[in-house]
Amino acid sequence: MDRQTNFQNLMVMAAADGSFNEQELSFLSERCQRWGLSEGEFTAAIAYALSPSAKLTIPESAGERRGLLRELLLMMAADGQLAEIEKQLFAVAAAQMEISTEELDQMIDTLLTERGQK
Repeated sequence: MDRQTNFQNLMVMAAADGSFNEQELSFLSERCQRWGLSEGEFTAAIAYALSPSAKLTIPESAGERRGLLRELLLMMAADGQLAEIEKQLFAVAAAQMEISTEELDQMIDTLLTERGQK
């Protein structure tokens, strides 16, 4: 999956609770720079995420799926709050990707360890 689609997925997650806060925008801005996306691509992703037709795009390969779930977890944690709608969207995405509960738990544990929270 290309970087623009990955970024769009992050934007959909950030917009799931109906607003963007400073921490989320900072995370998104950092990802935009890291992935070499333009200001126009950033703006297009915001417009898509706020549209009624916004949805996550599920990658084809297992590796890309795991990578996307990791990025979605980081996006969810950016503001230090996990909104219920974000958790629901994440759960649906993980189910559609056919990622087991055990693998999800391992991903979350790894992420917490990396961030020094475990």
